[in-house]
Amino acid sequence: MKKKNVFIIFALLLVTLTACTTSSKDSKAELGKSDTQIEFTLPGPNPELNKPAEGRVVSGLLTGLWHGIISPVTLFISFFSPEIQMYDVFNTGPLYNLGFLLGVAVVFVILGFSGGRRGKH
Repeated sequence: MKKKNVFIIFALLLVTLTACTTSSKDSKAELGKSDTQIEFTLPGPNPELNKPAEGRVVSGLLTGLWHGIISPVTLFISFFSPEIQMYDVFNTGPLYNLGFLLGVAVVFVILGFSGGRRGKH
């Protein structure tokens, strides 16, 4: 019962924070300027949606799934190599996003099962 209540509270918090406000159409990102305060806005549009990167195809559901699975590794590498990113902006949109989130979920489910089984006999 306790896990169910924690999940409900987390879901309500997430929905509340997401619905706080939408991003401003007039806001412009400045390169080189660090984000020093949090803004409760939704992410803006992706200008590279459905455009392939040079010499590549647009990333779809299965590529998103793969990128989600390897995201912990690519996050770590991105700290040392700015050319490596966790998320491909040259994607199909909702299908890539779904694949990415499913991939991340797979990683956490596997880690949860492997970590949860060690201490119990």
